[in-house]
Amino acid sequence: MKRTLILTSALVAIASGAYAQDKEVNLLSWGGAYGNSHVEAYAKPFEAKTGIKVKVADADNPATPIKAQVEAGNVSTDVASVEYADAVRLCDEGLLEPIDASILVPAADGTGASADFIEGAVTDCFVGTDVYSMILAYDDSKFADAKPSGAADFFDTAKFPGKRTMRKGAKFNLEFALMADGVPAAEVYQVLGTPEGVDRAFKKLDSIKKDVIWWEAGAQPPQLLADGEVSMAYAFNGRIFNAAQGEGKPFKIVWDGQIYEMEGWVIPKGAPNLEAAKEFVAFSTSPEPQARAAEFISYGPPRKSAAALVGNINGTDVPMGPNLPTTADNMKAALGSNLDFWVDHDAELNERFNAWLAS
Repeated sequence: MKRTLILTSALVAIASGAYAQDKEVNLLSWGGAYGNSHVEAYAKPFEAKTGIKVKVADADNPATPIKAQVEAGNVSTDVASVEYADAVRLCDEGLLEPIDASILVPAADGTGASADFIEGAVTDCFVGTDVYSMILAYDDSKFADAKPSGAADFFDTAKFPGKRTMRKGAKFNLEFALMADGVPAAEVYQVLGTPEGVDRAFKKLDSIKKDVIWWEAGAQPPQLLADGEVSMAYAFNGRIFNAAQGEGKPFKIVWDGQIYEMEGWVIPKGAPNLEAAKEFVAFSTSPEPQARAAEFISYGPPRKSAAALVGNINGTDVPMGPNLPTTADNMKAALGSNLDFWVDHDAELNERFNAWLAS
C-alpha cells in the first residue's frame, strides 16, 4: 500500500509539472527599464515558483493593442500593464475580465489585500503594481550656473536654452503647463475643468511648441537627453532615474511639479489563459515582488506593507527609498492625476491636442 501511494503521488507530481509546463501567460508590458522590472521581479520568480512560462512583449502603450484585440475578437494577451485611467475606461467599455480581490495575497500580518493597497489601487478590473510620476528632468552638464528647479523653468527657454521633449498627448502636459503658468497643484483640475483653463494651458504650450520634440515611448526621453538633442525632458521618473543611476548619465530629477499616477495589471476579455493570468496577477501583486520591482526602477509600490520591504537599488548599497515618488519629501508639491477628469475628457482634449499639434 505504501509503495502504491508513493507511486501515485509521483505520478500526480509528474502530471502537475507537465500541466504547468503546458500553461503560459502572455504579458504585454512597456519595454525599457520598466519592462525589465516586470521580468526580474515578477515573471522570473513566477516561472520558478509555478513552472508556468511568462512570455513578455512590449508596446508603447499596451492599452491600445488590447482594446484592438478584444474588439477584433482575436485576443493574444493574458495580462497587460496599463495606466489607471485607461484601465477604468477599458473596464467601463466591457473590454476587461473582472478580477476578484479575494484572489490577492494578504499582507504578512494577515491584513487583507484590499486594505493593504492604497486607495483606488484595486478596482473591479485593475490591480495596481506601482506609483509613477511625470517629472522635469535635465542634463546637468548643459547648465553650468543656474539649474532648473520647477515647471516654470521648463518653459523659460531664454534662461534655460535648448530643446525640450514632452509626451505626445494632452494628459500630463496640460496640467504641467498650468503649473508652469502659476496655478497651484491643488487648483489645477478646477482650472482645467473650464474652457478658459484649457485655453490657458494651450497658450502656455504655444510658448515652447517650436522647441519641443514629442515622444511616444518611455525609453525615448533619456535617449534624447543622452544624445544631446534636448536639454530638458518631461518624462517618467523611473526612466530618467535608471539612465542616471544605471548608466551614469548626468541627469537630474526635479520633484517640484511632479504628477503621479498608478499603473497596474488588467486581463483582456477573452484572455486565452485566464486562470494562469489570475495566478500571475495574485503572485506579482503580493508585497515581496512589489518591493523587489521598486528596487529595479524608482516607482513606489502601492501596497502599504511593501514600502518597508524596499531595499537598496538593485546591485548597489544605495537605498532606493529617497528616489521613489511616494517618499514624503518628493510629494510636497506633487499633483495626483485626476482619474475622473481624464475618463470624462481624454477623448476631447486629445482631439484638440492633435489639432493643435498639426496647426
